[in-house]
Amino acid sequence: MRRGLLAAAASLLVLGGCSGGLQVDTYPTEDGTELDCRSMFADTPQAVGGRAARRVADDVAAAWGDPPIVLRCGVEDPAALTPASRCDMVADVGWFTEEVAGGFLFTTIGRRFNVSVEVPDDYAPEADVLVDVAELVQKHDPVEQPCV
Repeated sequence: MRRGLLAAAASLLVLGGCSGGLQVDTYPTEDGTELDCRSMFADTPQAVGGRAARRVADDVAAAWGDPPIVLRCGVEDPAALTPASRCDMVADVGWFTEEVAGGFLFTTIGRRFNVSVEVPDDYAPEADVLVDVAELVQKHDPVEQPCV
């Protein structure tokens, strides 16, 4: 069910009108992450993957480029994540990697709350984008249990 929700959320990302910015549908978030996420969104880098930041309607995510690279904050654990799942370390941040339609979805592992980054295939190798958001994640989302 959750995997279907992730695919649906990814497919519902649509370009908004000129006045409102990029439309990103709401997504399930963990309780208590609102202030942390607001702080993270206010501090995002101006460029990721060599692409400029984009305004996101309602400040529910951060985005860069076209097609958009989308960072979501406070997301639920991925349905496929298990204690035996592989952890990909990129710039000292551990990520759970899932291939999704048209790209990859990376979700942090072992931090106070989850951050996900959806990267379209246009930015291959997609994991390179994670280097540009690593400092942001480290600053706003402390590690609780490093993955190995």
